[in-house]
This record gives sequence, C-alpha cells and structure tokens, in this order.
Amino acid sequence: MRNAKLVVPVLVVIGAALVIGVVATVSMGGSHGKATVKTKTVGGRTILTTQRGMTLYHLSVERRGHFICTGAACLREWKPLVVSRGVTPTGVRSLGVVRRPDGRRQVAYKGGPLYTFDEDHKPGDMKGDGFEDVGTWHVVTVSGRAATGTPSNGGGGYGY
Repeated sequence: MRNAKLVVPVLVVIGAALVIGVVATVSMGGSHGKATVKTKTVGGRTILTTQRGMTLYHLSVERRGHFICTGAACLREWKPLVVSRGVTPTGVRSLGVVRRPDGRRQVAYKGGPLYTFDEDHKPGDMKGDGFEDVGTWHVVTVSGRAATGTPSNGGGGYGY
C-alpha cells in the first residue's frame, strides 16, 4: 500500500519532466527534422534562407567548432538552425553540420554555423544584418555583393 501512494507522485514528476523537455527542445529553435536551405535574391545578392524563407545569418568570429553564441541571452535572439542526428542538410552546395557545445547538430555553410534572428518576423526580413557585439552578424550570401557590415545596434549588448 505504501508503494502505491508513491506511484502517483512519481508519475506526475516524470510527466512534468517530459513536458518540460519537449517545451525546451521546441523553444531552443531550429528544425530537428529535414533541413532544407533555400536561396532568395534580394537587392542584387543571393542569400540563404530557411525552408520557410527566414533569413540565415553567420557570426563573423564563429568557425568550425569555435562558438561564441552559447549563452541564454544570445540564443534568445539568435536561433541555431539545428538538425537531428543522421539528417543531412540540403538545398545548396557547401552545407554541412557542426556540433554545438550543448551537443546539438547545427547546419553550417562553408563551416560557418547558421542562425535565424528573433527580430525577423516574416520572410525577407534582414534586421540582424550588421548587428555588432563580440563579432558582426551578417546575412549569408552565396552570390552578388557582400554584406555591408553596417552596425544595426551601435554595438554592445549581450555579453556572450
């Protein structure tokens, strides 16, 4: 009888943990299924976008396993484009996967990890282009003129 009284609270705790895990996974951003990266021509340059058309960015100081955007403040603004184990990103040449410090697999273009920006609300928005902090965030281009690098926030910010 005593063990039966413990079963219900244990099941409630396990259920709550599962719900929290699912919510955390979804809120961490990214697409855990198939990662299709597309291109879109904007202002004379061809940029990379998610399958839904959201602009993809790269932080200038992040390359092949050296991550700067790892803290909660950064990840609230910049959502890594992640995929599940065994998924190969498709859509354009030079895509690959790099392992984030938290173990997730992030899509990369020419070795540079790809992110979306939380303040881009619709396809075609590029509000994060030129955002400066510990490096500069740029729209990822595959042809046309390079990103301008004009700061959009005047510097400072997250401290990541």
